Amino acid sequence: MTTLVWFRQDLRLRDNPALAAAASRGRVVPIFILDDTHTGWEPGAASLWWLHHSLTALRQDLGALSVYRGDPQKLIPRFVKDAKASAVFWNRCYDGRAVKRDTALKEALKHDGVEVQSFNGALLNEPWDIKTGTGGNYKVFTPYWRAAQAREFAAPVVKPKTIDAHRLASGEALDDWHLLPKKPNWAKGFTDYWTPGEQGALDRFDDFLREDLATYSEMRDRPDRPATSRLSPHLHFGEISPRQIYARLRHEIDSKTTRSGAAKFLSEVGWREFAHHVLYYFPRLPDDNWRERFDAYPWRNSKSDLKAWQRGKTGYPLVDAGMRELWATGFMHNRVRMIAASFLIKHLRLDWRLGEAWFWDTLVDADLANNAFGWQWVAGSGADASPYFRIFNPVAQGEKFDPNGDYVRRWCPELSKLPDKLIHSPWKADAETLKEAGIVLGEDYPRPLVDHDDARKAALDGYKKVRNSG
Repeated sequence: MTTLVWFRQDLRLRDNPALAAAASRGRVVPIFILDDTHTGWEPGAASLWWLHHSLTALRQDLGALSVYRGDPQKLIPRFVKDAKASAVFWNRCYDGRAVKRDTALKEALKHDGVEVQSFNGALLNEPWDIKTGTGGNYKVFTPYWRAAQAREFAAPVVKPKTIDAHRLASGEALDDWHLLPKKPNWAKGFTDYWTPGEQGALDRFDDFLREDLATYSEMRDRPDRPATSRLSPHLHFGEISPRQIYARLRHEIDSKTTRSGAAKFLSEVGWREFAHHVLYYFPRLPDDNWRERFDAYPWRNSKSDLKAWQRGKTGYPLVDAGMRELWATGFMHNRVRMIAASFLIKHLRLDWRLGEAWFWDTLVDADLANNAFGWQWVAGSGADASPYFRIFNPVAQGEKFDPNGDYVRRWCPELSKLPDKLIHSPWKADAETLKEAGIVLGEDYPRPLVDHDDARKAALDGYKKVRNSG
């Protein structure tokens, strides 16, 4: 029997339930479709760079993979006939558009007499698996994660011993999609940081467990240290699964040296699960305030401030270092993401959706659930969100989490000669210190766009309108 396997955000062979089930039936025809129906939130530029390399790796691992651009609802019925397939298998996605599309496609295929099966290949628990005592969906993380952990997580699905994979004659050439930037090649440095593909994910996880897990809970907020897993893009593209991560962390939790790090890292996996839970029950999460009263917030409109933030020229070194790291690597340390997002929203008072769109285009780990959930968390408009009055002080955050200025010096080298005590607030340096450091404020490095205290007051005044509206 021939089975068409539709790959999506599950670009791996291990713990791939759709692939394993298809391989057990016989002949497998693996396909990937880049959906270009322009229904919103198509992959950003950095994601497309990753996708090119991940698909290349998957094709090598499978031995055969046919790729296409177009509308899956039109293409897959055609491919079923071309392959003489009796079944179509895929692993589920959970955003509203994908759910609607997949449901319609499943009904159409079944109507034509084709067997269709979908599987959970992306989450420890699917959104509908975790219910409140009254049968509703969760809106707060802690009780959600407590309920999720009370369930027995499924073990990873074993990689098929053999996969009889075949290509379709009509497959397109991946290079013809031009997913890699050329003029200019803004991603030229990405390969120094990333190895897309399943083996790259497994190697990255091994390195994290060996080198960083034991100190993860203490060091995860330090952008000046290589203390985080950097697994987020691998998870987004499904090159490794949460079940694989949990299966190995479960043993680390029993070890005295890695117990706290493993528990903390697993809770971060839980946040990812919760973001998908919220997106499933609120499909408009990437576009609309989860808390409707935040519609009353009086956002500013400043293209120049937005551009300064995007380019890492706000005058606040920790924010600028993060934005430059993002441009150079397609990634930003999580603590700095929160600070940079808070600065855009609460210092510049620019709509969180502007930041969400920039991250979507520039992050290699841009994930619809995580990105939208994170921005709304910082804004205070989302589920289990940060309090509106929590406004990060970029200077204090830098002094706490980048105490020697190593992170800032790496990404803002023009500040490298400043003493540690001034590295996060160069505008406080006297003329002699600036001269010795070779800095002319306003030329070599910008003056702050806003004063922190003034910006904090203006943000809180804006949030008063939100409170009064509800």
